[in-house]
Amino acid sequence: MSANVYDILEERGFIAQCTHPEELRELLGKEKIKFYIGFDATADSLTAGHFLTIMAMMHMQKAGHVPVALMGGGTTMVGDPSGKSDMRKMMTKETIDHNVECFKEQISRFLDTSEGKMIFENNADWLLSLNYVEFLREVGVHFSVNRMLAAECYKQRMERGLTFFEFNYMIMQSYDFLKLNQMDDVVLEMGGDDQWSNIIGGVELIRRKEQKPAYGLTFTLLTTSDGTKMGKTVKGALWLDPLKTSPYEFYQYWRNIEDVKVEQCLGLLTFLPMDEVRRLGALEGAEINKAKEVLAYEITKIVHGEEEAGKAQKAAREVFAGSGMSEHMPTYEYEKDSFEAADVIQALVDAGLAATRSEGRRLIDGGGVLIGDDKVTDIKSKLTDYPLTDGALVLRKGKKKSVKLILK
Repeated sequence: MSANVYDILEERGFIAQCTHPEELRELLGKEKIKFYIGFDATADSLTAGHFLTIMAMMHMQKAGHVPVALMGGGTTMVGDPSGKSDMRKMMTKETIDHNVECFKEQISRFLDTSEGKMIFENNADWLLSLNYVEFLREVGVHFSVNRMLAAECYKQRMERGLTFFEFNYMIMQSYDFLKLNQMDDVVLEMGGDDQWSNIIGGVELIRRKEQKPAYGLTFTLLTTSDGTKMGKTVKGALWLDPLKTSPYEFYQYWRNIEDVKVEQCLGLLTFLPMDEVRRLGALEGAEINKAKEVLAYEITKIVHGEEEAGKAQKAAREVFAGSGMSEHMPTYEYEKDSFEAADVIQALVDAGLAATRSEGRRLIDGGGVLIGDDKVTDIKSKLTDYPLTDGALVLRKGKKKSVKLILK
């Protein structure tokens, strides 16, 4: 008898909260169900945060359940206030439609999209043509404003000013679940733990309006030990699109995560057996670096394929254990005039190793910047102060991050 997928998700550390845990576990063990996860199309690529939810979808699909990926063509026009202190900027319908197509293409790389194995839906199909008064009568009547205002997702925005526009988001997301239940017989909504209030809204709407069982389950949010969302780099988000975050940079991100997060990430973001996850997670001192290498390789292999993962691993080893240079490491190209004019501080910003010149200055003052094996001690240092090797310099930030500066 194969393991119940609820137990697999629980053991691997996915489950944060669930509306009816025993009932849902029993259902997942005896029936093949349809479940959905929503993706608001706020960019033209998915991020590392989305990757965790995709891993959960892959586990569910492997167990025979049918994922419904709901593209937020409608909800993206409003913007989810959950966890936001500011209102999300408005996007045009054309931009949202383009982003939806990018999302669908990326999701299709991870899941079996053949007939009967998966469904794509877009909430623009029902939200954009809603009759407002009819919607209020049919759906709005089931929502208590008092309860909505107490929801975690609105608390941060209440202090700064929550618009009525955003206030509608929870009702719209709940309505999505109702529509998918009616159209596709979807009985479970899954999402990040910051979606808990919105998910409960949908579960209760179906149970009240349709008199049918419905369930909600949220995932652990990946955070660093100071509580910020994991997957942020100096350049911004950690993207799944190789043109936005190269496989090498992607690999390096996971290779350099905090020691205390290694076991959690191995459980959530790889398919390694849990015995192996626990063995690697228990390594200490210098040994934990072996676990980080395995983690980075396994995640990069799922996202970018075995060949790119191998190249990224080889490059990382060459850069940090050998010559300091590799054909697969990240590069930044300079025209001759720009190269001759650039100081090391500017190069740190250009190469994405510092967000601002002042941060670059602090890095040099703190002794954390090297060119090749030479520590940069003078904040006025120019790139031309250093000899080129094969027309390039290696700019290093600490021991972990390097970029090859190439003179065209």
